[in-house]
Amino acid sequence: MANSNIVDFPAPSAQESFDINLVADVLIIGGGPAGAWAGLAAARAGARVVVAEKGYLGTSGAQAAAGTGAYYIKPDDPQHREGMVNSRLPIAFGFAETEWIAKVYDQSFINQDLMSRWGYAFPRTQDGKQERWGGLRAGDAVLFLRKQLEQHGVTILDHSPALELLLADGAAAGATGWNRRTGKRWQVRAGAVVLATGGTAFRSGIAGGNNNTGDGYLLAVEAGAQLSGMEFSGQYGIVPKGSACSKTAVYGSATLTDAHGQVVSRGKGTTIAEIQTGHLYCKLDKYDDIGRQRIQAGQPMTFQYFKRHLHIDPFTQEYEVEHILEGTIRASGGIEVGDGATTTVPGLFAAGDTTSREKLVGANQSGAGPATAWALASGSWAGHSATLFARKYGADAATRKVSYAGTAGLRPSEQARADLDVNALIAGVQEEVLPVAKFYRRDGKVMSAALEKLDGLWRDARGSLAGNGGLRGADYARSVVRAREAAALIAAARWIFASALERKESRGLQRRADYPVIDEKQYSHVIAGGLDQVWVKRKPVSSNAHLHARAS
Repeated sequence: MANSNIVDFPAPSAQESFDINLVADVLIIGGGPAGAWAGLAAARAGARVVVAEKGYLGTSGAQAAAGTGAYYIKPDDPQHREGMVNSRLPIAFGFAETEWIAKVYDQSFINQDLMSRWGYAFPRTQDGKQERWGGLRAGDAVLFLRKQLEQHGVTILDHSPALELLLADGAAAGATGWNRRTGKRWQVRAGAVVLATGGTAFRSGIAGGNNNTGDGYLLAVEAGAQLSGMEFSGQYGIVPKGSACSKTAVYGSATLTDAHGQVVSRGKGTTIAEIQTGHLYCKLDKYDDIGRQRIQAGQPMTFQYFKRHLHIDPFTQEYEVEHILEGTIRASGGIEVGDGATTTVPGLFAAGDTTSREKLVGANQSGAGPATAWALASGSWAGHSATLFARKYGADAATRKVSYAGTAGLRPSEQARADLDVNALIAGVQEEVLPVAKFYRRDGKVMSAALEKLDGLWRDARGSLAGNGGLRGADYARSVVRAREAAALIAAARWIFASALERKESRGLQRRADYPVIDEKQYSHVIAGGLDQVWVKRKPVSSNAHLHARAS
């Protein structure tokens, strides 16, 4: 493959017209850490690469807005290796695999070593002599990766969400989308595609989550891929009431009380307290002087909120907190991937929060350190695998006969309806997934009613939802994107509820009021897919998973 990047694409078919036509060996959809590393891996292997990002690559997404740590394993340190691997098993509920944990953290070390060699300024120890790897500072880290992509000749399409995949003989062959600022429609033909669009919190309000609307799930399933572990999605973070800062490390040395002043434990205790009493309060009164300095340095965004909005000293003054849905951005369900970040669709690879992380964290939350390590590792694997797959096409990637896979919100099966309100559709989804009282501990009858409602919303979206034909230019492009986002949110919620209804037990982030305990008969993966008709099926857990952790 040539290192020169993009070539002009011949005129598209009469059925479709585009303002921008490009060809790449590898197309990356999504520009967070996973997408950036996929692009770097592919470009470093000699591929021509395009990255299409919904926002601006470097400032968009949950990582850029919040910043997280990234776990890794020190090479030639057996004790560290054993500790990092084994620490996940007791809280993975039987789904994590030691081999995957080790190779994810090994790859994370390699990637962070590369960042250091390229000049990324990791935080240093107090004496300034040694870098403290694992600390990726908000947008600083992703912007650094953007510069590396540019230096490697990668073409970046900012503000350019992908709205549908292209397929050629059953294989992924590119994508189309719109630029939300210019109103230009684009098409990229590619030998392989990587999805790195992130998970979704259903626009709950968490920092950096607004663009994460589950787009990758819909793109993948439309192409024929399947999802795993979507029932493991009930992840909530604690935030100062009205805030977007779901950085729960702050609450490790806090006193939390319910509306009646009763002290409650962090985790299940706080959630139940908010549900039952309606309010939850916090004071960070267990930090000593050194702890106060460290937590403020490590979580600056949270403390800016205290200073600028609440105007309090959180170490001495009580303030109200609430739970906010982090969803699959911090949970473990997503697109099922195997070795090399492969999906069940040839030429389609996936990475980061848009994928299932069950092999790493099991049925529990992916958190910050594991999730970022997974993004670095799976992104690298996806980019490398996509490059190898694309090599068999070479220049022929531009001439393959393609079909357009987009459905709901893009190509209505019936007459488009001007009265179909996108905002109302999104609100209808949020009513079922955002309330902690409804979504944290789920009930079968409530979920069945929710799924019936969501099926109705999908029928409306599938039949009649499209962009506003009365608009032009960028306004029209944004209306098409908005319609597609609504369809993706509806679809994601349907797969979650269908999977949660199938798993008749409480395990990890799947909590059911009607099945409150772990049931060993339920010990298998729940796989989901389907569009007009959602389906679920069971898949045995790998024999490499740690069975002793099942009853944790």
